[in-house]
Amino acid sequence: MKFKSQVKQNQLIENITVDHLVIGVDIAQEIHVARAVNFRGIALGNPLEFSNDEVGFRSFDRWILDLLASYKLNKMIVGMEPTGHYWLNLAYWLKDKEIEAVLVNPHLVKKNKENRDNTRSKSDKKDALVIADMVKNGYYSPVRFHSAEYEELRVLMSNRETVVKRLVSAVNQIHRWVDIVFPELRQVFKILTCKGALVTLRLFPLPTDLCKLESADVIAGWKKSMKRHSGVRRAKLLIELAKRTVGSKQATHAYKLHLDHLLEEYDLANTQLQRIENEVKDVLNRIPYAGKILAITGVSATSLAGVLGESGDLSGFAHGNTLLRHAGLNLTEASSGKWKGQMTLSKRGRPRLRHFLYLITMCMVMSNQEFKALHHHNVHVKKLKKMKSIMKLCGKLARLLVGMARSREAYNPDKIFAMAA
Repeated sequence: MKFKSQVKQNQLIENITVDHLVIGVDIAQEIHVARAVNFRGIALGNPLEFSNDEVGFRSFDRWILDLLASYKLNKMIVGMEPTGHYWLNLAYWLKDKEIEAVLVNPHLVKKNKENRDNTRSKSDKKDALVIADMVKNGYYSPVRFHSAEYEELRVLMSNRETVVKRLVSAVNQIHRWVDIVFPELRQVFKILTCKGALVTLRLFPLPTDLCKLESADVIAGWKKSMKRHSGVRRAKLLIELAKRTVGSKQATHAYKLHLDHLLEEYDLANTQLQRIENEVKDVLNRIPYAGKILAITGVSATSLAGVLGESGDLSGFAHGNTLLRHAGLNLTEASSGKWKGQMTLSKRGRPRLRHFLYLITMCMVMSNQEFKALHHHNVHVKKLKKMKSIMKLCGKLARLLVGMARSREAYNPDKIFAMAA
């Protein structure tokens, strides 16, 4: 099926009729501002400021009904910027009231600020009017309300990102601590987050602790926490290095306390990460087509959860190219007259969705035979640069995911990746 963004844009414009009351809302944490226009952009009524609670929403509802009656209109559409998380309450309230809610791109709002008065002035009332103008011109996208499974995935993956940042921070600080207090530990354990290194840091955090021990004492400590310890040779080397370490010998009590806190943070982040990954797998099991996608070599549960959490139900997309636009992976061009600019990615979309689509593509290029063959064909036959080939395969992946979600068919490499010899 062919997909053309211009057709979609025309449909958005045709959606606004002469019977529509077009409302723009400037979203804030506590007080929202609303302005209304008709299908031609003529401002209607007075601006309204209303609070982000039930009382404010009721006043907003009365304001809408008064404008509909005053100007003899019978349809309405409400546009807003997706400002942080502040817009969610209003969007769900509009959904319950069966009022059409749409979103406008904050970048476009900034670009359109001078359309009305040819000045760079900014205010909440002006922003609301600019949003209403953009909606009546068709520069909006419908709010995609996700079902429970996709909402859960989005929350879980957002939480996972926070936990991973904390885990990486803890690991980096453990490396810093070792470099200051006991840099020679790297000669015994190449990876400081391996089980042996972590057990050693827990049992013998300071070099002075090791200097008092024999190799048998070190091995006895290891045996309590590990079935397979690091051996007598490493135990002797550890004690010898501790005796001649160049690490800091001051503030030992403070450094020991700091290490305890770092190890606690490391353990907590790992535990939370494991819980999140288990929850993600349970949610994916409730999505009908997720199992068939996970059967593809190179697609992991975490990456697929990241895509579904950001995009929602893939079967709701008309074409894979709409998923690319949602991620900001569609191509843009800047040309004028005889000058022809380069094709670049728009990056007007969800960055986390871009990240996971790129991640899956890279994994499939390394492990999936079909994608590996396509990448080799793009680079060696079509003479594309490697990154251009990867971006092209991102488009192939998007169309593959949407096609499988819509058809509920299993992955068939012979059907999808048939190539001329």
